[in-house]
Amino acid sequence: MAVKNQKSAIGNPQSTIHNQKSTTTRARRILKRLRTQGTNAPVELSYTTTFELLVATILSAQCTDERVNRVTPALFAAYPGARELAGASQVKLEALIKPTGFYRNKAQHLVKCSQALVSQFQGAVPRTMEELTSLPGIGRKTANVVLGACFRVPAIVVDTHVKRVAQRLHLTRNTDPTKIEFDLQAVWSARDWTDGSQRMLLHGRYVCLARKPQCSGCVLYEDCPWEGKVSRPC
Repeated sequence: MAVKNQKSAIGNPQSTIHNQKSTTTRARRILKRLRTQGTNAPVELSYTTTFELLVATILSAQCTDERVNRVTPALFAAYPGARELAGASQVKLEALIKPTGFYRNKAQHLVKCSQALVSQFQGAVPRTMEELTSLPGIGRKTANVVLGACFRVPAIVVDTHVKRVAQRLHLTRNTDPTKIEFDLQAVWSARDWTDGSQRMLLHGRYVCLARKPQCSGCVLYEDCPWEGKVSRPC
């Protein structure tokens, strides 16, 4: 049923992958290799409730998880839930989240999102893609983070790291995050969506860097067709 809910929020996804069968085989082998790097692939944002993860994910736009984690303890102490944040002072809220960047827009999104949670969902975070993306400031990426981490709904998070890694591995030809999400859905079983995208995210964050990727020690080296791959030393 969880998978049905996920798909119902996106309509009728269409993959644009060529050579579907061979790409699927390689994608599953890639995930198997990524899983050799650890038993868990945790979300690196600090949170104790679903609401806290929703807020932290909004703040993480154009900001590192590390910096968000330095800001949220004071933020959550001041506004522990949607009802408190819905009535927050814009000036006070901006001061608390300023280190995350784009703080004026983020403060507006947080207040409006919290107000919608209170008025439409009795202050609780909803459990479906359709409901989550109806909230102000919430897109598919944020919704997928919450669905996968908190509600165990199969969900593929496509951030800048996942986008880069998927493109370099030729698992997608797309640049649009939603289309990349559909392409990855097509090559992984639904049970692997959340774990697979999180492992790909961490791989992009720490190994397959935008600049100076660590190709020599990459577990995906043999399966990587990227033209810019750095050759291993002889």
